[in-house]
Amino acid sequence: MKAVVIGCVKFSQAMLARLFELDGIEVAGVVTKRASSFNADFESLEPLAGDRGVPCLNVEGNDQAAMAGWMRERAPDVAFCVGWSYLLGPQILAIPANGVIGYHPALLPRNRGRHPIVWALALGLAETGSSFFVMDEGADSGPIVSQRRIAIADDDDAASLYGKLEKAAGEQLGDVAAGLVKGTLKPVPQDPAEASYWRKRGDKDGAIDWRMPAAGIRNLVRALAPPYVGAHCVRRGRAFKVWRAATAAAPRPDVEPGRVLAAGAGGVTVKCGDGAVTLIEHEIAELPAVGEIL
Repeated sequence: MKAVVIGCVKFSQAMLARLFELDGIEVAGVVTKRASSFNADFESLEPLAGDRGVPCLNVEGNDQAAMAGWMRERAPDVAFCVGWSYLLGPQILAIPANGVIGYHPALLPRNRGRHPIVWALALGLAETGSSFFVMDEGADSGPIVSQRRIAIADDDDAASLYGKLEKAAGEQLGDVAAGLVKGTLKPVPQDPAEASYWRKRGDKDGAIDWRMPAAGIRNLVRALAPPYVGAHCVRRGRAFKVWRAATAAAPRPDVEPGRVLAAGAGGVTVKCGDGAVTLIEHEIAELPAVGEIL
């Protein structure tokens, strides 16, 4: 079965590598980008495709006309779209006889939309999902062909959760591909009444507000850990990245949020709206003084 793969992030690369391992799937082409200004985990698929002698199309922006023409020349039976920041239009969705298989790291139909790994951690969820589905013109709304629940541990951050999802998706992809080859894949429609959507996050969503509870600040920091852009705090008008944090006890309840309680080699401890948080890994160039307000 001939397949085209569409993607431009590290997750896409892992799924392409997995497809190369599977019996019955011939990767006939790869659609990717040479650069991205908004994918923090960007990864071009061109080097991996080139290593296997697979034709590659590098797309500028959202040029779906170019994508469609190139894909028709490859005549794929199926396409896999993983880690692509644009909805695909009908001219592309109609090309493969078996449709375009998309991926979303959430428990569809809940939590469709943007930044699902970041939101799951920032909200302190105990689980998320790994979902493959047949793409339609909506956002993550097509029939599901494979889904797993993924537990989120208290010590997970973006990197470790990314790894859990990558492992699960690689296993699922083997089942999905086998079902396609055998003709036994059975898509299950999503219930639109159960659907919810996460919005796009911006720079302000990564700003630490010391009025937040300590657990909320810790969740924000772990949500934006690598491969993402990092949470940040502001000191003297400059933004500094924070990469790892832990909740801490606040010695007195009458200290206002943002007051520095301790600063040293072990980190910077700051009073929050509820409790305190220690910034363990950060880029604050000069440690603040105890008593300073951030």
